[in-house]
Amino acid sequence: MASNKKNYYAVVRGRTPGLYKSWPEAEAEVRNFNDAKFKGFYSLGDALDYLAEHGITVPEHHSYVAEEPPEDCVLIYTDGGAIGNPGPGGYGVVLRYGNHRKELSQGFKETTNNRMELMACIAGLTALKKPSKVIIYSDSKYVVDSINKGWARRWRLNGWKKKDNKIVENRDLWRKLLDALDIHEVEFIWVKGHAGKKENERCDELAQRAARDHDQKRDEGYAKNDIAGLFS
Repeated sequence: MASNKKNYYAVVRGRTPGLYKSWPEAEAEVRNFNDAKFKGFYSLGDALDYLAEHGITVPEHHSYVAEEPPEDCVLIYTDGGAIGNPGPGGYGVVLRYGNHRKELSQGFKETTNNRMELMACIAGLTALKKPSKVIIYSDSKYVVDSINKGWARRWRLNGWKKKDNKIVENRDLWRKLLDALDIHEVEFIWVKGHAGKKENERCDELAQRAARDHDQKRDEGYAKNDIAGLFS
């Protein structure tokens, strides 16, 4: 089952300000340091944003940003979008494990950006034949933050209602994604879109092509009001 622990620690004032991927490493930089300032984050993007707000940048080649994943880990790159939002849409997925590589994509006649981002993650995870260690790279903060900050699991516990008592949108897909996360050990990492990352750029190409494909499916779960979902 995926963990809710914080994955990144940004040290603004300490022995060596910067980004750290474990609390013991960050603690060594701030322990007994006068007026230390630091913060833990679930998302890599949020940690980098926090550092940038304080004038600290982390080079692209920094070991914590471009860290080599474990050899026994499946890498899943995802992207999705809709033309017009809502409108025709599609998702693209690249799975990598060792020397193995697989691409997935599908288009839909009418859907939304967020639904396609969610479907991409679901498609990648459901393609796995057994419980696995997984890293999912997504440029959707809607997806990454909702998982890493524990919001989606709280929505499920609260009967798919938010703190303001509003019904959660796309709960049919959140339900499927959380069910998949209960099977696999998954880490979500936010990546900046259109930043030249090879596999993420490929996912974008697959998603755009699928959104314009003639062989599109109907997104059965999509409805502007989704009245039926209130009773599921």
